[in-house]
Amino acid sequence: MFCKVKFLPDNKIVKVHKGENLLTCAVKAGVYLNSSCGGEGICGRCRVRVKKGKLNSETTGMITARDQKKGYVLACLATVEKDVTIEIPAESRIDVFKVPDRAVKETRPGGIYSKAENIRCAEPVRKDNIYKHSPLASKLHLELPEPTLQDAVSDLERLIREIRKKADIPVMQTGLSNIKRLGRLLRESGWKLTVTLGKRNETTEIVSIEPNDTSKKIFGFAFDIGTTTVSGQLVDLNSDKVLGTKASFNKQAVFGSDVITRIICAEEEDCLEKLHKAVIDNINEIIEELVQEHKINLNDVLGMVCAGNTTMTHLLLKIDPKFIRREPYVSTANFVPVIRAAEAGIKINPRGLLYCVPGVATYVGGDITAGVLSSRMSEDEKVSLLIDIGTNGEIALGNKEWLVACAASAGPAFEGSGVTCGMRAIRGAIEDIMISEDFDIKIVTIENAKPIGICGSGYIALLAELFQKGIMTKDGKFNAGISDKRFKKRHGETEFIVVPKERSASGKDISITEGDIENLKRSKGAIYSAASMLLAKIGLSFESLDNIYIAGGFGTCMDMEKAIIIGLLPDLPREKFRFIGNSSLIGARETLLSYEAMKKVEEIARKMTYIDLSTEPKYMDEYVSSLFFPHTDLGRFPSSSIKRAS
Repeated sequence: MFCKVKFLPDNKIVKVHKGENLLTCAVKAGVYLNSSCGGEGICGRCRVRVKKGKLNSETTGMITARDQKKGYVLACLATVEKDVTIEIPAESRIDVFKVPDRAVKETRPGGIYSKAENIRCAEPVRKDNIYKHSPLASKLHLELPEPTLQDAVSDLERLIREIRKKADIPVMQTGLSNIKRLGRLLRESGWKLTVTLGKRNETTEIVSIEPNDTSKKIFGFAFDIGTTTVSGQLVDLNSDKVLGTKASFNKQAVFGSDVITRIICAEEEDCLEKLHKAVIDNINEIIEELVQEHKINLNDVLGMVCAGNTTMTHLLLKIDPKFIRREPYVSTANFVPVIRAAEAGIKINPRGLLYCVPGVATYVGGDITAGVLSSRMSEDEKVSLLIDIGTNGEIALGNKEWLVACAASAGPAFEGSGVTCGMRAIRGAIEDIMISEDFDIKIVTIENAKPIGICGSGYIALLAELFQKGIMTKDGKFNAGISDKRFKKRHGETEFIVVPKERSASGKDISITEGDIENLKRSKGAIYSAASMLLAKIGLSFESLDNIYIAGGFGTCMDMEKAIIIGLLPDLPREKFRFIGNSSLIGARETLLSYEAMKKVEEIARKMTYIDLSTEPKYMDEYVSSLFFPHTDLGRFPSSSIKRAS
């Protein structure tokens, strides 16, 4: 028996089997709901309202009795029995194409900006165009001499001979389909043609053969496959010019906000296929939009490079990731050979090539090796630290002689999950907060829209302001000596109201609870303690660093001073910090455009030593010490103490 489910306000209707889970129905309809717990019914983020019809739904403490009477249910705990109409509130949605434009504008390495003091740091060690132009795929126009009795070599040998006259290529291969059509194509084109050459592992492949001169039309894509966001760039492979950049929220989020939840999900029947399809849909939608905007023939897109953490790469290629989380924690592959993009379901030229930037270990993937490449820290004699502030909190340390890396289980709190009013950095998210001495609060929202919730940079600012104003103690508790109307009780827990319900877009209070502070404290502590422990393992300290590169979307809006105040970043001279934007995407693009860069990123992956912090006996002590604002050892944060005292 089938039922029809209509989703409002999208007006999308999907036909499903009776008894099907409502969260799954939404995915089938192309409607994506928040579900950071992966459908376990414990995060309460997939809250929807039944407008017409009836569902079978489990009761849960995540929905109040009052809201249950209004028809609210959790989609992950509801099944369809009859035709039904569902309304999705704004706070429950994942709008997959609503990443702010500024999040995809490239931040040049060295472009650090602290809103607190309007500082711009010294130029970085990086120099652009350090790698020779030699893209993953390239086109070569040829005019072959016609065969004669004196020059009677075969058509294929003749073609290879002419290619080698123009390009130094010792080893070459091609497919049978090209050979089958070669004879007729050469003669019908008057021996004038264009070949596409691709870097296929240790050989060069004749990817395709076309009549006439099409050498000016060849394009590629670079992608960063993040746990939260998928970003892609369309690149002219002849000129190296970036034609366009787009980003969307990873559709896999409906199956869980972190990689562990998604790995667990992938073990369920058909879920690996669903996770794979979700991210491939992200990629294909970005490709389609950029190709249409720039009026490009899809068949002229012949190369693609993707960088992502180890789990994201496995799911991209539909490789079972379950052994990543099982002792001894081994991935199926860190180095994946160049394949056809079509094998992964990516819609470019059917013979177009796909290369995935290699990773180091189960929790240090290609996004970090791409970041090390783009930062140039592996080319520098000075010691640098790269911190990717995200769900996984990956960290790399080293210079041209040596590299080590680790992963911090930061969790998704700074990505908007696991906190009461958290959200991604989209329109309406609070990204900065200022609190006056009399508790007057000023907020800054993305695109100056009416506030919906708080994103990562907003939480960093809020924690710093609460701590500096004495509203929150160093252990993350609200100061019991303060009596103010902004404190309320909800479900037996004290909350601090940042935006009252009458001023919010959702009609609900935007607040922070002590439970939220605890989650955020653990996230910031995980990142700081991992960096500190990695340095200690090598016999170094923060003071011995020459550069600290901060990677990821936080570089567009995070207030560095406030990040130091809460103990997320070390208290060091500000000129040592450099926000380098989406270094994973930049590194993927450089790999797309240069075979030399591709070999370099592989060298980085082989050279880098992974350090598993869970096996380090002193790590837990370091982590526990960081679970205070800014730290138990205030001597590590002298400027934070001064600011609070003043």
